[in-house]
Formats: sequence, structure tokens, C-alpha cells
Amino acid sequence: MNVELFLKYLRYEKNYSSYTALFYKKDLEQFVAFRSGLRSDADVMPVESDDVRNWIISLGEQGLSPRTISRKVSALRSYYKYMQSRGEVVENPVAGVKLPKVRKTLPTFVRPDAMNRVLDTPLLDECFELVRDRLIVAMLYETGMRRAELVGLKDVAVDNVACELRVMGKRRKERIIPYGKTLQEAIAHYRALRDDVVGVGAETFFVRSGGEPLYDKMVYLIVRRALNGVSTQPQKSPHVLRHTFASAMLNDGAGINSVKELLGHSSLASTEVYTHITFEELKQSYKHAHPRAEKKGGHYGR
Repeated sequence: MNVELFLKYLRYEKNYSSYTALFYKKDLEQFVAFRSGLRSDADVMPVESDDVRNWIISLGEQGLSPRTISRKVSALRSYYKYMQSRGEVVENPVAGVKLPKVRKTLPTFVRPDAMNRVLDTPLLDECFELVRDRLIVAMLYETGMRRAELVGLKDVAVDNVACELRVMGKRRKERIIPYGKTLQEAIAHYRALRDDVVGVGAETFFVRSGGEPLYDKMVYLIVRRALNGVSTQPQKSPHVLRHTFASAMLNDGAGINSVKELLGHSSLASTEVYTHITFEELKQSYKHAHPRAEKKGGHYGR
């Protein structure tokens, strides 16, 4: 398998991030290793559908979830589609292979009152790190940007006069996200502290106290620490704040196409999942508010 050629195609023609390409690389190398251990002629014989099916069975026996298995097989399918387009193979051995059913789960989100407690509680100290961490949570919640987008956000991309962010999203697609006065004031306060602590001229908007840019794990820990006291959900990640942004926008009347553009989704189907969140909220509100919604007893009670 010519994995490196495929990875170059993903990075430079499809504009996939290095992070995404790395996942493809690991999945494809895992399949190659599995097949090599399965048959001695793996280097000379073409891949067959049975090889893929045996790999799926092996992944299931390792305890991997249907979603993870589907992702790995999808990487293999994409590889062979690419090789077909180059005329390197005639048939895609993944075509027609049935995948384990993936149970659809609704995205986790935090209720608005809980987010208000996180963002409106006065800070114990106005030090640089606490002000920065509070702004990180606020920006993720109020703009819906991804963690990688926040980490890579340039200072020049934050126009605090027009209240707009220029974000570089997946596949290097740029979009503009507006924000409100509350975030505008928080940004101005953070910038003043940052310039005082690390000096004027920071290239990256969010930095550490020594001037270095943030990293993914650091942002995850900042968000988890902020949500620990207000949410009982096991998931407390930056992506949860992205879900929270989307559900809050739709609940307050934003059009689904507008939310799609703000999130940077390429397909409306990716955004439509949040309409299910809002409907679940509606059902729960009905059950708790209507006096007969959960009525028990009587001729038709349980």
C-alpha cells in the first residue's frame, strides 16, 4: 500500500489537517500490520473484501466501539477510492462490506444557567492566567469555534472594533464569526493584561505567561476545570462548548443555515443534529411543566 502518497494527497490536495492525516496514517498502517500477520503473501496478493471483513471482526474482538471501527474502515475506503482514481486498482475491496451499526447519540451540552454561573462569577484574582482562562471558555461558548481554531487564532484575526473573528477552519477554510459587547470588553481586558505581561506584538492571540502559544491539552484542562463545578456530564471538553453554542443559538431562534455557517460545517446534516437537542429540551420541558404529562393512576394510568 502506498500510504505516503495518499497522505500527501490528503494534506496538499484535500487540505486536511496534519492531525486528521495522522489518524488516516495510523488506521492504514494498522490494517497493513493486521493483514501481514494474517497471511504470508500479503505483500504480493491484492487486498480482498474478506481481508477487510476479518479486520472488522478483529477490531470488534479488541473491544473497539462500532463508531471507531467505522472510522478506521472509512480511512481504508478513502484510500482505495483514491487508488481507483489513479488507475492503480480496479475494484475497491471495501465496497459492499457491511459495517457494525453505530448508535446515534445526541451531543452533550451545558445548560445556559450553568454557563452563566461559569462566566458571571467574579474572579478571585485578576491575574493574567485567570483572565485568559475565563476568556477561553467565553470565546468557545460565544463563538462556537473548535479547539484547534482557538489555539491557532492570530491576534490580527481578532477585530475588537468590528467585533469579528477571522477563523481558519477545517481544510483551511476561513470564516468570519461575529461576537457581542460582553466578549468585546473581555477581549480588551485580556489584551491589556497580556501586553503588560508578555509585551506588545504577540502573534498568537492566546498565549502562556512566557509568551508561548497554547496547546490542545492545555485548553482541554482549562475547560474541564471551569465546568467541573456546574455540570454533572462526564464530558467537559471544548467540543461540548461548541455543542452548547449551537443548541443555545437554535433554542433562541437562530436559523439553522446561519448556525451552519457560524460553525463552519460543510454539510447541513452536521448541523441538523442540534435540532434534535432542542426538540429533546422541548419534550423535557413539556414533561416537567404540564400537569398531566406524567400522570399516573386512573383508568389509563400505569
